[in-house]
Amino acid sequence: MKANYHTHTIRCQHAMGRDEDFISAALDAGFDVLGFADHAPWPFRNGFVSPIRMPMSDLEDYIRSVKALQKQYAGQIDIFLGLESEYFPRYRDHMLRLREMGVSYFILGAHYNDSEEENPYIGPECQTDEGVLRYAEHAVKAMRTGLFCYVAHPDLFMRHRRDDEFSPACEQATDMICQAANEMKLPIEYNLLGLDTQLRGFSRGYPSAPFWEYIKKFDNTVILGVDAHEPSHLADTSLWETGRRNVLDMGYRLIDHLDLEV
Repeated sequence: MKANYHTHTIRCQHAMGRDEDFISAALDAGFDVLGFADHAPWPFRNGFVSPIRMPMSDLEDYIRSVKALQKQYAGQIDIFLGLESEYFPRYRDHMLRLREMGVSYFILGAHYNDSEEENPYIGPECQTDEGVLRYAEHAVKAMRTGLFCYVAHPDLFMRHRRDDEFSPACEQATDMICQAANEMKLPIEYNLLGLDTQLRGFSRGYPSAPFWEYIKKFDNTVILGVDAHEPSHLADTSLWETGRRNVLDMGYRLIDHLDLEV
């Protein structure tokens, strides 16, 4: 089975393409499963408006569109409705309401700690060892809620670090993340959007070579995530095959689907 559960939409303000374009690309590339997991909207209490995620005003349209496509393409491809989400404790009830509205799954994408309206993107913060450990603490807290089905780009803390800056603090953070993922039986993602940038000659910092070498001792379960921000990311079958080969060559257990209900 060829499945991707990490697909964004134009609603997040930094992706391109109609919802149906992603499905067409997935079908052409031989996918059996496509999960939409756009960046989760949050009802920020202070009126903060995020420039990098779906606004609350688009949520109903997102749910309606994906559910309509599930019916339209039934029998051709299994389509799931999810969200890539942080865990902001003050908004836990909001996440539970999203489940009641029909969201089938959450991917943990810990781009911000505690709450976006009061904290910076973790990339620059993780240039310090203190920031790396704070990221790991937050990610572990999120995993232990039981709200998430897998961990997206667990090596995100390397976003603004070179490979030779994989410090003892990075090792400690990796220990925390990978141990918690195993305890909660959560796959960790080998991120293909990051791999794509590396193959093109520049890097997002992940997949991080020292991270993936270091975690071999944990024997984590791994899942591929296209992290598609435009249909062409799904259409690039060579990227998928390269990512799959990389994971298997490193000796990891690679799963091809999640047990989800529509």
